[in-house]
Amino acid sequence: MKYFFIIFLFFSTVQLLAQQEYVTEKNVHYYADSINKKDAYINSQCVMDIYYPKGKKDFATILWFHGGGITGGSKEIPRALMDKGYAVIGVGYRLSPKVKAPAYIEDAAAAVAWAFQHIAGYGGSADLIFVSGHSAGGYLGMMITLDKKYLAKYDIDANRIAAVVPFSGQAITHFTVRDEQGIKNTQPTIDEYAPLYHVRADAPPMLLITGDREMELLGRYEENAYLNRMMKLAGNKRTTLYELGGFDHGGMAEPAFPLLLKEVAAVSKEIASKK
Repeated sequence: MKYFFIIFLFFSTVQLLAQQEYVTEKNVHYYADSINKKDAYINSQCVMDIYYPKGKKDFATILWFHGGGITGGSKEIPRALMDKGYAVIGVGYRLSPKVKAPAYIEDAAAAVAWAFQHIAGYGGSADLIFVSGHSAGGYLGMMITLDKKYLAKYDIDANRIAAVVPFSGQAITHFTVRDEQGIKNTQPTIDEYAPLYHVRADAPPMLLITGDREMELLGRYEENAYLNRMMKLAGNKRTTLYELGGFDHGGMAEPAFPLLLKEVAAVSKEIASKK
């Protein structure tokens, strides 16, 4: 009887998710009109697609920052995150060499600030804002979470982010930032543009996910392992590291999505229990 109930509950949940209607709004600007009118590149690039469950209340929102080395790529809503009961915001941002650091980091902060300020109007909860992304996108998410000055510009405490889940994000200074500084990508540096530079005890939960250390891009696993260690030494108890064995830099995203969804569900439940 117990097993029958569990099976019934599982299929009932699947059916309810399947019946949920989702709406997508495309090319929503996250900067103010006054800024968009002054800068054509911001106006064309700094837009996002918002995918959300229609009629649902207090849902969690995942902001997804695409990869591409901060020199390429475009906003996307990953299929693996759709139809899960959450809003997903695919964010576009300015790219190098048209702009240089910290322009694209500032874009990431502006997009997250927009979500905090507006997601309630779509039915979502501002207490359940999750930040994620692959590669360069993971780097941007970590930067605006760990370096609080970017969101402070909008009077938002970065600690309000429910959790950050970077997929193979760069923990040292990003190689594109180093390229802008005339530094080759095999010369590691840690400066103000490195998540590692901003380790702190009070940061939100952070789930670091990388591919296989022998198959990853440059030293991506080792960077994340170092960040994980330094966060713990700084006194942070909410940082976790996963290495996905057998997956390279590009291939690690697909098996990482279930880990992201699991983290969103767990943290959302934890936050709800404290209300």
